Amino acid sequence: MTVTQDQPLTYAKMRGLMSFFSALLKGKKVGFSGFLHKCVSTQQFCQHLDTQKILQRQSKLKREKERGTLSSASTATSQMKPSDFDYLKVIGKGSFGKVLLARHRKRGGYYAVKVLQKQMIVKRKEQRHVMVERNVLLKGLQHPFLVGLHFSFQTLNTLYFVLDYVNGGELFYHLQREGSFPEPRAAFYAAEMAMALGYLHSLNIVYRDVKPENILLDSEGHVKLTDFGLCKEGVAIGGIMHTFCGTPEYLAPEVLRGHPYSPAVDWWGLGTVLFEMIYGLPPFYSRNKVEMFENILHAPLQMRSGGSQAARSLLEGLLERDVSKRLGGSRDLEELQEHPFFASINWDDLLARKVRPPFIPKVTGPCDVSYIDPEFTIQPVPASVNERCQKGEVSEVFPGFSFMNPLEYVAAEPIL
Repeated sequence: MTVTQDQPLTYAKMRGLMSFFSALLKGKKVGFSGFLHKCVSTQQFCQHLDTQKILQRQSKLKREKERGTLSSASTATSQMKPSDFDYLKVIGKGSFGKVLLARHRKRGGYYAVKVLQKQMIVKRKEQRHVMVERNVLLKGLQHPFLVGLHFSFQTLNTLYFVLDYVNGGELFYHLQREGSFPEPRAAFYAAEMAMALGYLHSLNIVYRDVKPENILLDSEGHVKLTDFGLCKEGVAIGGIMHTFCGTPEYLAPEVLRGHPYSPAVDWWGLGTVLFEMIYGLPPFYSRNKVEMFENILHAPLQMRSGGSQAARSLLEGLLERDVSKRLGGSRDLEELQEHPFFASINWDDLLARKVRPPFIPKVTGPCDVSYIDPEFTIQPVPASVNERCQKGEVSEVFPGFSFMNPLEYVAAEPIL
């Protein structure tokens, strides 16, 4: 979509311009640290497998396990190596490495491969965040609105996350070009995001980093939530945390104050993104960060005319500073589902991806990167991604990192 001159300079557009000029001046894109994790897809692997073959392979795996010939899915990961993939495009960049569009040489599937440099991770003492992301991905995240992990493996110097790949663009990308969304479109995205967050909460995981850059659209227009590096495990509804983390514009007031906080911080984050989708700016935004923090803590919530009463009510409930009164703070997702703003949503159909998205990205196939920032896609694929992997290489800093999705192992095994 072409941005015309008479359109207002929205927050998302301004951030895009700032990022562009920063890249010109510094020779690289800075900020948006979460982009390294923005790799998700709509490919449903199971849909392409014959059911009888799956059952046969599962039966074979069970027999082998009983005989002791297959200890776990991780046994198979020793066979995974960088050279199993053809690396086609750079599609992202972060503090610890790059994200590449890759094709599996034998199976033909397309993936987003996040390549992380161990030395940089250790230097910045980020080992825990990397392993938390891996652990969260292994918590059975078989959810239609969350990223999927296929493989993770390592070489002497590098970690590899092989994730779903989609190419519908970040929510930030679309907000940057359109300024804001009509209320039904904002409601659709908010509902799918709410289901993803509610699912994480049901696993006692708090997301802690809700923002437009971490919300992607797949090729059919559905939401995919990604970047689990700031997740906190083991926090049940009513549980508390203390760590200060997140993106300034979307931080909940209890986090800013340094107070203990709960999974309700994610509902505040959802409120800030919904507000931005409807009005074009985060609710308490200021270019001056000190002023913005003061706004988050004390300023009244101001909404321009045009939004429905149901939208205003929902935003007031989500952006409630008193956590005991915040919508979702008591019964989590269930409270949001009962709100009039979502009256038109059939939640069962939404979860089954039967609700037609209000916007469908125009992509021609998996290699269409038109929604990916060209600053990344014009870069050459680094030769180092094909680092040779010697048998038995394991880093003491990242023990147990390697993984293969059991379905991938089942699919790879020949039927006898």
